[in-house]
Amino acid sequence: MRRIFLAVSVLITAFATAQTAPDSIPTNPQNQQNAAQRILSGNINSGVTVGGYGEITYNQPEGKNGELDVQRLVILFGYKFNDKVQFVTEIEFEHVQEVFVEQAFLQYNLSDNVNLRGGLMLVPMGIVNEYHEPTTFNGVERPSIDGSIVPTTWREIGAGVSGRFNEISLGYQAYIFNGFASVNGSKVLGGSNGLRNGRQKGIQSTINTPNFAAKLDYYGLPGLRLGLSGYFGRTQAEDDVDMVDGSDVGISMIGLDARYAYQRFTARGQFIHASLSDTEAYNTLYTTDLGSALQGYYLEAAYNLLPVTKQQQLYAFARYEDYDTHASVDGTLVKNESYDRNEWTLGLSYKIAPGAVVKADYQIKDNATSTGATNQLNVGLGVWF
Repeated sequence: MRRIFLAVSVLITAFATAQTAPDSIPTNPQNQQNAAQRILSGNINSGVTVGGYGEITYNQPEGKNGELDVQRLVILFGYKFNDKVQFVTEIEFEHVQEVFVEQAFLQYNLSDNVNLRGGLMLVPMGIVNEYHEPTTFNGVERPSIDGSIVPTTWREIGAGVSGRFNEISLGYQAYIFNGFASVNGSKVLGGSNGLRNGRQKGIQSTINTPNFAAKLDYYGLPGLRLGLSGYFGRTQAEDDVDMVDGSDVGISMIGLDARYAYQRFTARGQFIHASLSDTEAYNTLYTTDLGSALQGYYLEAAYNLLPVTKQQQLYAFARYEDYDTHASVDGTLVKNESYDRNEWTLGLSYKIAPGAVVKADYQIKDNATSTGATNQLNVGLGVWF
């Protein structure tokens, strides 16, 4: 009993003295940090840092039953060993019943501009894959491009470097990762979800070909942040088939993104193109319909309806997306026009306090066949601390 009391006391002390500061949700994208960055940049000398975020959502498709969901609850822990060595981990509970480790990496501060990292990390592609805390983006659901093409939340095991050169307003990341699985259990690549089924998520991950990922962020112009991402490599095949023609595919993915803020106005946009090789042989081997190119973009604008002097913010926003997991196909595969999709998302994000948001939006969905797309109302609560 005494040991239990002591453990609880230590835990309470850690929460009370080392918890991350309330999120300020800076409008200026030049200052924006994600959860891991906030922990790494904390001002404690050593010890434990605690944080978290979560989302509860209501989705109501037209003509169908609605769904209520504790979509995710995430607990973050960081430990600072000394001025140079830190560890960050992110434990995610999805839909109440599933548990994943979203990040778990060790960072060594080699110099002011160079950090070495190793472990389970987010692949730096686009905006939302790295900045997916619910108070950092408009809309109850993450952009559809980031679900079907990037695909969020994309993380793998690897090692590399990161840092910033403030004198030239440039941030950088470069990593060697294991790649997507060619076959992930019973799931294969292709269809409307593109590469999504291949995410290994650090779960007994197969690796036979290392993949390279990198990103540059430029923040030298007032209110503007520009990103250039790249990912290059091949999918990972199991030992018993890795020499068979079509057992893996090559991937070259490029991403461009921009974020801008001026007073009460904000805007962002993203473009992603993935070129895949050897898809004809892959589709023959696994009887699937993986496209040889995936491509999409979105543009979003938002305006704060409340005065800038108020702590609360009420953003009205509109986002347009156009994305296609069959942007091109190889061989005899017939392009599925229903994979060529577009949607409008119109809604409000009410930030009732730093780190707490209430959201509502309506999505108007369509595809090149003009059939099968269902419009949807979404309402959600989000927190980040």
